[in-house]
Amino acid sequence: MTSATANLAHNLSRTAERVPDRPAVILDDFVLPYRDLEHSVRQLAGWLRAQGIGEGDRVALMLPNVPSFPVIYYAALRIGAVVVPMNPLFKRREIQFYLEDSGARLLAAMPGEEAAAAAEQTGVQLLAIGPEGLSSYVHGDDAVDPVEEIVERAGEDTAVILYTSGTTGRPKGAELTCDNLQTNQLATTETLLHLDEDDVVMGCLPLFHVFGMTCGMNTAFDTGAALTMIPRFDPAKALQVIERDAVTVFEGVPTMYGAMLAAAGAAEQAPDLSTLRTAVSGGASLPLEVMKRFEETFGATILEGYGLSETSPVASFNHPDSERKAGSIGIPIRGVEMKLVGPDGAEVGDSDEEDPQIGEICIRGENIMKGYWDRPDATGEAIDADGWFHSGDLARRDGDGFYFIVDRKKDMIIRGGLNIYPREIEELLYEHPAVAEAAVIGVPHDELGEEVAAYVVLAPDASATEAELIEHVKSQVAPYKYPRSVTTIEELPKGATGKILKRELRDS
Repeated sequence: MTSATANLAHNLSRTAERVPDRPAVILDDFVLPYRDLEHSVRQLAGWLRAQGIGEGDRVALMLPNVPSFPVIYYAALRIGAVVVPMNPLFKRREIQFYLEDSGARLLAAMPGEEAAAAAEQTGVQLLAIGPEGLSSYVHGDDAVDPVEEIVERAGEDTAVILYTSGTTGRPKGAELTCDNLQTNQLATTETLLHLDEDDVVMGCLPLFHVFGMTCGMNTAFDTGAALTMIPRFDPAKALQVIERDAVTVFEGVPTMYGAMLAAAGAAEQAPDLSTLRTAVSGGASLPLEVMKRFEETFGATILEGYGLSETSPVASFNHPDSERKAGSIGIPIRGVEMKLVGPDGAEVGDSDEEDPQIGEICIRGENIMKGYWDRPDATGEAIDADGWFHSGDLARRDGDGFYFIVDRKKDMIIRGGLNIYPREIEELLYEHPAVAEAAVIGVPHDELGEEVAAYVVLAPDASATEAELIEHVKSQVAPYKYPRSVTTIEELPKGATGKILKRELRDS
């Protein structure tokens, strides 16, 4: 990648010149064409530069999926700044940590006490984005001369610092370079989604999360596709928008697919999703039963993939123009290598379901982060001397090279010295007609070390007893694997992308 094209701001600029009148962003009745998006980016880049922000400075971006998000994102990149995406639901303490750890110069956020207090405490300038959006900075009293040129950045320069969830300690900032993001969105666009300017991509995934940022926003703006948004995921609203805007590509996490199925079942009239060409699932393992029901209901193929914040994110995928294996995360994408290693560091070979050879997924290639921001110790633990990133995810690989996630390394349950993979038990629970969602965890046990416990959310108007659900699993697995308790709850705790937070179940 040459420095002349490394800055992602070039992608938007080229698209605006090629298809200026095509819609770039849709939010209900609001439609922002590419010409106007590019104009807004140039104007806001001028305002940022007037605040003294320049190459290498960090700009924290704490917004839901609203049009101001891509404007600020690409404006910061345009002047060579580094974007630090943040969850808009963060509280003061969390905001303060992100600002201090990244050394951010500016925080763009919705008006609120938490953001204001954290910005004041850290001495960071606050750009409050109210109901009027950025209109004052783009063509109002606060507007300044636009930035016409794009600051050139080298491929290895950091473009985004994306903090991991912090499930194993305080969050770490993954430094994603210009090349990381460019090559990953190009591979996603060209080999997986096959996007062009006639496509409409559904922006349900938070843009502050790497999945939504790379696979939704960056791919759309590089190809001229439209990005239709909803600020916060609601399954009934998502179905309505897919139908209204003739969405062709939907990207989501497993819980979204289950929620949309439930919403469609409760609707008076079945939604028309006939324009939907491809649905993409990532972020966690998609239960096979959910995949089957979604495809039967809506007639759209779900392609499951895999990746992490540290991998920009896409590492492997079921490619649309070749064999798909249900339950698999596919094969490595262009420019990426994957392998499995055992606890002793030796590489694990191919296997099958009857004789699984399980190892930790290790990834190497153009998508691997530069490192963790200001954390060389953590970087050294995650990326070995040969450039392999150790994911912490356990999987097996079949003879065709397809990978199948078994579980998170840290989620594996060890009961009486025997390994139990929660996903296997969750798949069985999902097969029960009364179960809408399921999560299986290990709980402390004085004699066995850990015991298997399940939490389920029942489908609307469905009923099932604890004993019934336990027996459903018990009849299909070895005696040491079935859950000794099944707790029915109203909803499972979830993160910003809808990913189930098992750590909160353990802490409850």
